[in-house]
Amino acid sequence: MSDSTHTGPMLAADGTTLKSSLNRALRRQKLRALMLIAPLLIFVLVTFIAPIADMLFRSVENQIVSDTLPRTTQMLGDWDADAADIPAPQVFEALYVDMFIATERKLHTRLGSRLNYELTGVSSLFRKSGRKVEDMGEVYQDQFEDLDKFWKKGANLNALFGAPDWQAAQAAWDTSDKKAQPKFKLRSGLETVLPQASEAFDVYARFTQGEDGKNLSKAKPWALIYSALYNDLVAQPAGLAALDAPGADELRAAAARVGDFDTVDFTAAFKKIDKDWVSQDVWRVIKTYSPRFTNGYFLNSIDMKKTADGPQMRAENEQLYIKLFIRTLFMSLVITGSCILLGYPVAWILANLPAKTANLLMILVLLPFWTSLLVRTSAWKVMLQQQGVINDTLVWLGLVADDSRLALINNQTGTIIAMTHILLPFMILPLFSVMKTIPPSYLRAAKSLGATNWTAFWRVYFPQSVPGIGAGSILVFILSIGYYITPEIVGGTTGTFISNRIAYHISSSLNWGLAAALGAILLAVVLGLYWAYDRIVGIDNVKLGG
Repeated sequence: MSDSTHTGPMLAADGTTLKSSLNRALRRQKLRALMLIAPLLIFVLVTFIAPIADMLFRSVENQIVSDTLPRTTQMLGDWDADAADIPAPQVFEALYVDMFIATERKLHTRLGSRLNYELTGVSSLFRKSGRKVEDMGEVYQDQFEDLDKFWKKGANLNALFGAPDWQAAQAAWDTSDKKAQPKFKLRSGLETVLPQASEAFDVYARFTQGEDGKNLSKAKPWALIYSALYNDLVAQPAGLAALDAPGADELRAAAARVGDFDTVDFTAAFKKIDKDWVSQDVWRVIKTYSPRFTNGYFLNSIDMKKTADGPQMRAENEQLYIKLFIRTLFMSLVITGSCILLGYPVAWILANLPAKTANLLMILVLLPFWTSLLVRTSAWKVMLQQQGVINDTLVWLGLVADDSRLALINNQTGTIIAMTHILLPFMILPLFSVMKTIPPSYLRAAKSLGATNWTAFWRVYFPQSVPGIGAGSILVFILSIGYYITPEIVGGTTGTFISNRIAYHISSSLNWGLAAALGAILLAVVLGLYWAYDRIVGIDNVKLGG
């Protein structure tokens, strides 16, 4: 027999090394485990992570200004917002181009609404300007059409600006065909001869075919094209003489006559629409919010504002949100404390009664869950008003004079009472589940050693119930800090939460950026308090029984 020993790597049955075989088996196990939790992981990503990420993005995104006024915001980069002068005439001309396109795309009102959050009156300014901005371009359009009938027909402009292969495809396109009309293609080399007009016509053609869905062959050209064409011809482009395209002769004839055209003073034209256009405040706001991302929403959330000189605190009569955050935290703590005071005795009674009786009483604790939140809140509104059940009872008992009825509604008192009732089960259930696990023999042992009832409770029973208090407090506090239906109905002006303001900006003012910023701050506050609770108490000490 041979005494030689095997010194190579240990092999599995399939001939591979044992280490590789074990690694492959572990990878398969991990993959199977991942496949099992994949549906839950996807659900969490879609319903929890994605909405939070979208909220955080909305709180800083500001693309609407630069996307709607790209030329204007670019030229405003050289304007000194601290100077006494308004922007140069070239900026007003760029504003005309941007406003014309935005009006056709119905975006000027959205932009006005966005800037109106920062400066009141901008929304109406943009709406008014959108209705009248086309008149500026028609000054040049009328003169081109008076010069030659060639400029009256959109088909002639299509022939001038469109590439030959596009024109052939457009001519062969059947309007009754379900296929989309051929995508517009600019004539090669024309952008060097007529740069502004080519850009304007390209925007017009793509909008007409795409967003407007109309037949470009039958559409009426924008007045913007004629004002851009005027600017190009005034410059007397070198390539115009050699241009070989339909309408080239008419172009050269127009180039010889544009010097006699009446021109538009865009600064005066915008001032005629509204004097606010020559106000520095409007231009400062546009420049301040021209970056694609902004911290303006977060500054507004803490009663500050973004200005050309940097962040500044708002006037005292405009400060709102810090007070709301403080009120929300304070009232949530009071509601949590009220639930502890009312819920602890109830949970103790339920935990120490016979099981049959405790189960019957537990139905009363759970009964509010079977009733609509709106119904319960509305019931409190009826009960708490000055002519309501509670005040009538107090007057009948002689505890309150009829002319001195208590103000229990439309204030903080009404909110605390109604929300304590609504959130009380969320405190009782964790307390009950923890108290149920505390052996009664502990109290009997403490008493047998000479402890009084209070000492036995405070030194033996209460410490074991603290995990239930912690669990119930977290549930009640986090639920209360985000409530908005109950404070909206019974809170009035002094009992509303920051969540009511968030709901207002989402559904009424449509200032989603500010709502997202307020929500992000509220989320950060909750996470901060959760971290502090974990550091002080320890989240591991929170139990739901067992």
